[in-house]
Amino acid sequence: MDLTNDTSCCGGMKLKHRDEKEYKRLISRLNRIEGQVRGIKRMVETDRYCIDILMQVTAIQSALNSFNKELLGQHIKTCVVHDIREGKDDVVDELVCTLQKLMK
Repeated sequence: MDLTNDTSCCGGMKLKHRDEKEYKRLISRLNRIEGQVRGIKRMVETDRYCIDILMQVTAIQSALNSFNKELLGQHIKTCVVHDIREGKDDVVDELVCTLQKLMK
């Protein structure tokens, strides 16, 4: 697993190399969500009934929640475990803060 914490070129951004399987799964989910958003845009452009649009927005929110769950699970299994093993216990505070934001 390649976890990079290079702040010289990335403005303090942490980077994580994903294996091909994880990458494809995440991109596939995002592509489906992107398609759903384009579908809602077409619904608005063609004056579809408000409730129909709202139901599609709910479906997108659910898809985003599923994406978050998958990404968070992978983050815990890889990044968090790696950092704890390296003695970087502050990753737990970061995780708690992130979970608090996700649960709002």
